Amino acid sequence: MARPYRGSGRRSSKAGGKNQKSPRFPDSVTNAVMVNGYSAEWLSKGFDWVYGNEVVARRGATQSGATVDIVARDGRHLGVGVASEGKVAVRRFRVDAGPIDRRFIGERVQRARERRRISDSTTAWRLVHGENDWLPGFRVDIWGNDATIAIDHPSLGGLLDWVVDAVCEATGVSTVWRVQRPEHDDHRDRTSIGVCLRGDDSRQEVVVLECGMRFSVRPWLGLDAGLYPDMRSIRRWLSPHWGGCSVLNTFAYTGAFSVAAALGGAASVDTVDLSGIAIERARRNFSINGLSGCQYSFWTEDTFAALDRFRRSGDRFDRIIVDPPSFAHGPTGVWSVEQGLSRVVAGSLRVLERGGWILVATNQGSMSPKEFQKHIKAASLKTGRRLRLIHQGSTPHDVPAAIDFPESRYLKAWVLEG
Repeated sequence: MARPYRGSGRRSSKAGGKNQKSPRFPDSVTNAVMVNGYSAEWLSKGFDWVYGNEVVARRGATQSGATVDIVARDGRHLGVGVASEGKVAVRRFRVDAGPIDRRFIGERVQRARERRRISDSTTAWRLVHGENDWLPGFRVDIWGNDATIAIDHPSLGGLLDWVVDAVCEATGVSTVWRVQRPEHDDHRDRTSIGVCLRGDDSRQEVVVLECGMRFSVRPWLGLDAGLYPDMRSIRRWLSPHWGGCSVLNTFAYTGAFSVAAALGGAASVDTVDLSGIAIERARRNFSINGLSGCQYSFWTEDTFAALDRFRRSGDRFDRIIVDPPSFAHGPTGVWSVEQGLSRVVAGSLRVLERGGWILVATNQGSMSPKEFQKHIKAASLKTGRRLRLIHQGSTPHDVPAAIDFPESRYLKAWVLEG
């Protein structure tokens, strides 16, 4: 899925040579980085990252957080970005030679707002989706009258005040939080508490809407706010297909798919998650939607244990949701979707009614669609259940994927009939 990560060393046989002139910066740039040919090629295609080992020379102030011009070895100007540390050396914000200032940031946020067409029945949505809205490193989510801003690296902190002002102006939100977004899922050991940048710091429950459904969220918890709006289109697609069905939601988190199924007329809904806190939040979501009754069951249990229990008791389901975290700590050790997806799909197929549907999803960007299919196929062969793909889900329009930025196409979500 991702752009191949290569640096200047991998191209030295072409880039080097006794007769090659030493690279020289244009006189017009003061603070600048020079990139190798491989990086220049990708920048010209619209990819807005410069990797650290693609930088061949520096001029002036290029420390983390500095605004720098990006130039090719032949002197071509490739844009302006913010310097960083680590794997990504520069995130490019503009392809021309203009400034990165308050006005520029405000215009980018306003453009992002104008591209969103959000109905009154949905109040949880994404305003800025990083590189895909040409504001690399920034994710801005709206939760009713609250907004959260996550940045990929501290080097971008110098732009934060301008982003906050622009978000408030574009949306009218009253409270803004800065939340953590770990670079890798395996860095997510515990819930991080956000910092209130503007407005009410009381940390009270916020009830948001998704296509008319009500969900309790806690914006200051960032990734653990309580709802994943990027799955909204998939829930909407499934909405006509719950009626009269028995539904099992594994790795259910706060039960968004369970609520959708119950409101869609499911005959029964079983909600399973290892976290007792998540299950309590799922119960809360049922309550605020006016859902109650013995046909709705909640299980604070490891998904694999629950699947085995259902298998042994002869329980079968018409609809099963398998949307596991990319990385987590469980009772049997560390869970990784790249290691465990085929196993959990196989376990789910063993309790799926003949002709039933299973949704298999992952937001692990490093897993390619080919690998995703391989895991599902392995589960199909192991259980002897032949599957038909009936729907490939995607993110909604407020979580766009720029074709120039392969990293943004992270979501894989298949509805299969078995």
